[in-house]
Amino acid sequence: MTALRAEGITAGYGKVPIVSGISVEVADGALAAIVGPNGAGKSTLAKAVAGVIRPDAGRIFVGDQEISGLPCHLVVRRGLAYVPQNGNVFPTLTVTENLEMGAFTRRGSDGTESDLSWVLGLFPRLGERLRQEAGTLSGGEQQMLAMGRALMGRPRVIIMDEPSMGLAPVMVESVFELIVRMNELGITVFMVEQNATLALSIADRGYVIQNGRIVLADTADRLLGNAQMRTAYLGE
Repeated sequence: MTALRAEGITAGYGKVPIVSGISVEVADGALAAIVGPNGAGKSTLAKAVAGVIRPDAGRIFVGDQEISGLPCHLVVRRGLAYVPQNGNVFPTLTVTENLEMGAFTRRGSDGTESDLSWVLGLFPRLGERLRQEAGTLSGGEQQMLAMGRALMGRPRVIIMDEPSMGLAPVMVESVFELIVRMNELGITVFMVEQNATLALSIADRGYVIQNGRIVLADTADRLLGNAQMRTAYLGE
């Protein structure tokens, strides 16, 4: 069964599209990675699929539900959460308040407290900083908070936009371990990431984007062993 499907996505920020005619598919419970060089269109694609920007063309589905053109809060209600690469927390709100914001689109408060306890079990470091303003956290801690806030919406799919961006190497390792753990809990993950080797090492399937188009698509293992991939994108 497919959890996330995007068909023929064309999107950008003006008259000239950044990505053109892109189609991707992520199986239920899988972890898929979009990799490629800076400026290739990775984050634009993530924003278009998540509803942060409106695609100029194409259709997007979560399961059997079409979410094309829906505003972000309705996209979340359909089961898709988005973790941006920048501005991913509310800096003047506490850690607790940020997490509670993740449940804002849910109808009613049933299970919110138990979900909060569950998220803090996944991210124990956040439990030590509940009253701290999010803007005073380290970059890695803010990434954890953004991930935890996304989980509070009970998503079927989480889109991760450049999760390693700006993080110290030790925090990158911790964040990617948490992404794997979320996926092992049954949450489908669609991740765009500049660090191709790291992303494909944890993914089931990979897509390579260049100049706004998909140029390679295969299982992550095969992409890691692909000579073209290793020369052009892994720096070998």
